[in-house]
Amino acid sequence: MRVSDNGIGIPPEEQLHIFDDFYRVDKNDTNLQMGGMGVGLAIVRALVEAYNGRIWLDSTIGRGSTFTFILPARQVDHSFAAVP
Repeated sequence: MRVSDNGIGIPPEEQLHIFDDFYRVDKNDTNLQMGGMGVGLAIVRALVEAYNGRIWLDSTIGRGSTFTFILPARQVDHSFAAVP
């Protein structure tokens, strides 16, 4: 699954911490008002990792960001009897 935007991008030094609890990107050098409490991506990371998945970020200043996560597939057990 990928989620992309065409926003201002996230600087490399900020990318190191973007999934940390309560971390917010410092936008003092822009006129943007960044909302939130900095927990959303930390929660997403915890959920993805709880299912043995991976999540990562690719971002370019001035071009936007892409968040990607993968989850392992689980094999379905079809050996049970169907309910009439």
